[in-house]
Amino acid sequence: MGISIHIGEIVARNARMYPNDVALIERAPAENKRTEITWKQLNEAANRFANALMKRGIKKGDKVIHLMMNSIDWLIAYFGIVRTGAWTVPLNFRFASNDIKYCVDVAEPIAMVFGEEFTDRVDAIKDEMPTIEQYIFVGKEVPAYAEPFEKVLEPSPPNPPNVEIAYDDPCGLYFTSGTTGRPKPILLTHSNMISACITENVHHYQTKRDNFILIPPLYHTGAKMHWFGSMIVGGRAVILKGVAPEWVLEAVSEEKGTIVWLLVPWAQDILIKFDSGELKPQDYDLSQWRLMHIGAQPVPPALVKHWKEYFPNMAYDTNYGLSESTGPGCVHLGIENEHKVGAIGLPGFNWEARIVDTDGNTVPHGEVGELVVRGDGVMKEYYKNPEATASALREGWLYTGDMARQDEEGFIFLVDRKKDVIISGGENIFPVELEDFLHTNQKVKDVAAIGYPDERLGETVALVIEVVPGQSLTEEEVLQFCETLPRYKRPKKIFLGEVPRNPTGKIEKPKLRQKYCGIEESFKI
Repeated sequence: MGISIHIGEIVARNARMYPNDVALIERAPAENKRTEITWKQLNEAANRFANALMKRGIKKGDKVIHLMMNSIDWLIAYFGIVRTGAWTVPLNFRFASNDIKYCVDVAEPIAMVFGEEFTDRVDAIKDEMPTIEQYIFVGKEVPAYAEPFEKVLEPSPPNPPNVEIAYDDPCGLYFTSGTTGRPKPILLTHSNMISACITENVHHYQTKRDNFILIPPLYHTGAKMHWFGSMIVGGRAVILKGVAPEWVLEAVSEEKGTIVWLLVPWAQDILIKFDSGELKPQDYDLSQWRLMHIGAQPVPPALVKHWKEYFPNMAYDTNYGLSESTGPGCVHLGIENEHKVGAIGLPGFNWEARIVDTDGNTVPHGEVGELVVRGDGVMKEYYKNPEATASALREGWLYTGDMARQDEEGFIFLVDRKKDVIISGGENIFPVELEDFLHTNQKVKDVAAIGYPDERLGETVALVIEVVPGQSLTEEEVLQFCETLPRYKRPKKIFLGEVPRNPTGKIEKPKLRQKYCGIEESFKI
């Protein structure tokens, strides 16, 4: 049998090269628990799980639902599934029972691995998921219909499963976050995954000496793919269960973390606690923390400027990507380009990018069009949806649905999702520009700009503003602050309230349009 080339082989190689080095550390501050595992232990556990799945009839090309909270066990299950040649189907931990059933109906899995947090949700739909033959449970109160994860692993051999896996074989079915409608199933291959490892490593100069603080949900392509850049060189990672600012700082300090990938709200929360004096940077050992980077949503330049006031010598990067491009990296700012904060950057390593009009023609610099990208990370397809696939993939280019412009130096600036652009009296208004402007107000913690129905103009601008805790802000103050904007861009409605973001940091604008504008949005795949 030839050597299989797949994402799990990187773990196996690390186990051969660095068997006794720590691979993963799991910190659960709320429970005051810390666990670690070496590369050899991780590799053997993944093999055990793969062999256990195969003993239960799971084979190459089958699908396995993966519904767990972040943990070492999450990654053991992940690498175990892909080593069988089956497809892992990681699901959003916020999915309700009907969402889970929808994904099961699409994927038609024969097995499910799920955590104790999801027992009630799975119980409610178990009888409606006839394709699932095996349930494996991670937790203490094991349902009668499931097998416990630990007992599945124990008797299973630690040797690699005898499965031939090709570079271009599918390995994962990832459902989009659904910010613009019902989640689409994205089919990714092992070659997609390995391209993400290489791109990320090149972008952030990751070495075995790095320790990646891993916080965002593992079911998403974002943070996991960032860590892949460290994994490919044997660097360790800390799985941090919780996003409280003090927990992040403690993890960096106590574990000697060097890289942290944050979402905008988490960075904002750290800054708020620094500003209030509730937390002090000097109380932690942060000297080795060399890189903070953000992706998954537009990043307000004011936030980065504020961050650099506390960490002037720390490198910063913005990363742009989407599940269809196997996560981040198809466009990135680059740590050498901080002078261009506000841009999402340049085409990433081994990627191409263009800004095009509705006919697919490249638009002149400065004009707004749709961002399209091409590279080894582009998905295989939208599973079971040839129409959506044909619309998104054209002549090798991935049409992202994001509107952007490019300056004379080639730097790309994101202006918004196509469907989020506000058209008022025939004028296009890009919410990101307004949101960046509002973020310069020190009283604004978060903000979303949405279109509000108007009989005469079609739409006008409405702002939903989340105020910094302990501060007060009135509608009149906001309107006065916005007087420097062109008249057609000024908000006509101000709502003070929470700005909902999904687990990957994107603003959930359909929820806001429904709540404040009474607009019900229905979608189908």
